[in-house]
Amino acid sequence: MKKFTKILSLALILGALQLSSFANTGANVSATEAMQKLKAGNQRFIEMKLEHPDQNKERMKELEKSQHPFVAILSCSDSRVPPEIIFDQGLGDIFEIRNAGNVKDDQVIGSIEYAIVHLGVKLVVVLGHQDCGAVKAALDNTKESRYIESLIKEIEPSVKISKGTGNELVTNVAKNHAKLTANKMVTEDPVLSEYVKSHDVKIIPAFYYLDTGKVEFLK
Repeated sequence: MKKFTKILSLALILGALQLSSFANTGANVSATEAMQKLKAGNQRFIEMKLEHPDQNKERMKELEKSQHPFVAILSCSDSRVPPEIIFDQGLGDIFEIRNAGNVKDDQVIGSIEYAIVHLGVKLVVVLGHQDCGAVKAALDNTKESRYIESLIKEIEPSVKISKGTGNELVTNVAKNHAKLTANKMVTEDPVLSEYVKSHDVKIIPAFYYLDTGKVEFLK
């Protein structure tokens, strides 16, 4: 009887540990909770009180089996805007898609669909930033290669609706571009539209300030 009791107790403990581990995976993090984690991490970055979570051997071992990121982020490839650092996150926390100008194309949409449908991500962030080179290229109207032109084409609608001069104009275009991109993801893709309507998924535009380190959520 004592042996059975010990085995039962051990099984209950192991079961509790498994449930605890599962409860911490990104697949169970709501959009609201994910936003709170990002805001808290960004505040730590601003104050330079970084915790560097999920950056150890144990986390690496855990991620050998599967990944459960709590957020998907479409951000610019700009070397000054690394999402894991500005949000103080670690391995397996962010499903990250990056290109110059954080533009939307079929590959980006497919990647975001994968994060939502297969990995359980509830929050998608489209992250623009201050002093964006791709935005400046869209404003300059200079001749570029067809590949760079493909990026500029995605930013041009935001140029048309933005006002201001100098750095103010660059910032306004970048913010509007993040907003339009987030909106188009929902209105132009039926899969993302369905998950936003019926599965509590949120797609939010945001803007990163190089001079302060702050991320402003635009919705």
